[in-house]
Amino acid sequence: MKSSLSRKTAYIGAGAGVVFFAIFGLLPGGILGGAAGLSLAGMLFGLPLESGILQRMIVLASMLVGVMVSGITIVTATTTLGWLAGSLFERRTASDTAAAGSK
Repeated sequence: MKSSLSRKTAYIGAGAGVVFFAIFGLLPGGILGGAAGLSLAGMLFGLPLESGILQRMIVLASMLVGVMVSGITIVTATTTLGWLAGSLFERRTASDTAAAGSK
């Protein structure tokens, strides 16, 4: 099966997205998710929070959700940009070759 340029650039974009996520998304996703988890646990159990297992599980789950949302967003965006760049380049080269063939 022939692999098109847009597919190759989408893979490159996904790889770049994983790197961007590791640099720019992992820590903020965990921090924002943890803050949301603390807020949620505070609403459920009252503030100040005690260090119970259920409160910690809520904060951990929200931190994981924050990291997952950050990762999915960054990798999807960069994959889409890579695919779009490849599609535009394919279309440009196809129109250039068609124009050169008709002359």
